[in-house]
Amino acid sequence: MATSVTVKDVCPQEFIATYARFLKKTGRVQIPKWVDIAKTATYKELPPSNPDWIYYRIATLARKVYLRGGDGVDTYKKVFGQNRRNGVRPNAFAVANGGNIRYCLKQLANLKVVEEDTVKGGRIITATGRRDLDRIAKQIFDKKNKQ
Repeated sequence: MATSVTVKDVCPQEFIATYARFLKKTGRVQIPKWVDIAKTATYKELPPSNPDWIYYRIATLARKVYLRGGDGVDTYKKVFGQNRRNGVRPNAFAVANGGNIRYCLKQLANLKVVEEDTVKGGRIITATGRRDLDRIAKQIFDKKNKQ
């Protein structure tokens, strides 16, 4: 009998990596020209070392919207934020750049994975997005059980 597998049932790192590879392979995500020079936050000194970082950020946001819908860009700026190093002064928390997050959410909306919640605000997962993410989670689960 077939079991129902959701995103919650698989390892987050494996899911994000698999979904990022899927997004890159399909070619439906439009990558901006600034992706190779953009930093993910103002407190970072360098851009990400992984050239496919935008796919991983999109996959991470899809998973986060799946698990807890209704959050907006400001919430995700806090989620991806870190401590800013202030030299000899104490570290202080700083939020991530909202432009990257907003762009990733727009790409997910173009893919019909997420949509804006008109009642409460923020982003929620669509039925198509839930089906696609659960399908990828099922593939990961079956591959892991086969081994």
